[in-house]
Amino acid sequence: MDTPGPWRRAAAGAGLLAPDGTIAATIFAEMSALAATTGAINLGQGFPDEDGPREVLAAAAEAIRSGANQYPPGTGIPQLRRAIAEHQHRFYGLDYDPDREVLVTAGATEALAATLLALVEPGDEVVTFEPFYDAYGALIALAGARHVTVALRAPDFAPDLDELAKAVTDRTKIILVNNPHNPTGATFDDATLRAVVELAHRHNAYIVTDEVYEHLRFETPHTPVARLEGASDRTISISSGGKTFSTTGWKIGWITAKPALITAILAVKQFLTYVNGAPFQPAIAVGLGLPDSFFTGVADTLRSKRDLLSSGLRSAGFDVFPSHGSYFVVADAAPLGFPDAVGFCRTLPERAGVVAIPLSAFYTSAHRGEARSLVRFAFCKKEEVLERAAAQLAGMTR
Repeated sequence: MDTPGPWRRAAAGAGLLAPDGTIAATIFAEMSALAATTGAINLGQGFPDEDGPREVLAAAAEAIRSGANQYPPGTGIPQLRRAIAEHQHRFYGLDYDPDREVLVTAGATEALAATLLALVEPGDEVVTFEPFYDAYGALIALAGARHVTVALRAPDFAPDLDELAKAVTDRTKIILVNNPHNPTGATFDDATLRAVVELAHRHNAYIVTDEVYEHLRFETPHTPVARLEGASDRTISISSGGKTFSTTGWKIGWITAKPALITAILAVKQFLTYVNGAPFQPAIAVGLGLPDSFFTGVADTLRSKRDLLSSGLRSAGFDVFPSHGSYFVVADAAPLGFPDAVGFCRTLPERAGVVAIPLSAFYTSAHRGEARSLVRFAFCKKEEVLERAAAQLAGMTR
């Protein structure tokens, strides 16, 4: 019997349905398996290979010893909600009521899922930039919405504002902005963000922002959309502690928004995970209160790693595009004689002992040709690992 249900929409939206209707393995799973079986350096998945700050790890261990091991409050522990509100004021001058305008979630992905399921009706449209973080397509499909994309093209991966204006219509319920951007490493200028706000007003749409890399910007400071004039009432801001504090496995995320929006999202979120990460919540609260030097240091360290890997990729013969934030840099394998990034990535572990992800994995099937020879590399690894990867990639072309 053919199994019905929304899972099929979500799998189709993520490009996961095989011809026989079963769920196909993703390129991410395939590349990670290759890394495991070949011993190759995994620059595919975006997770650090170093632990976060000692103060944060110690706070989690102390919370476990102190008995913070049962269900926390449904909206998150007060200590963390206050820390999130204080963080938004400290860095951006945004004022949120921690009891009514902050919601703790199981990472940013659950925050996105709960937001889309709460605000989108079947048949509504959700606009994202393309390429996009792979969960977006699945979550939009799960909500029964139509996914509309606006192209980000190399070398700068900046959107064409005329194309953006055409994509947003009265059918648009949400404009979803990921800034800094995964997978390209692009950051959007104020003109782009102001255009998003103006279009949201014109078409009565919500703005949902995925800002998990907010502290991992290399040239310019982060500007939340919610900070722009006229944006706060219709903006749902999403972030998490995983990237900033190198604790991606803890899955502590959050939403800040007006009370009515938080209430609507909580109505869905409470039936997803309900709650999560009791001992990790006070630890992330400690992290959010670390001094400015920590946050600038994280960005400086990653900038150095970006430069190290980018230099190695150029030496190996890749064309390398600028990365202004996130964990990632995009390179073009075509100058090396590899016009097909998927095939290239499948043989890269054997050729160079390195794993990467073809950028086409972050596109809809209709637009994958736009990234045919482009590859995403993660530089959130130890410097000695990146040095070894760069040397092995350079050796591939000798």
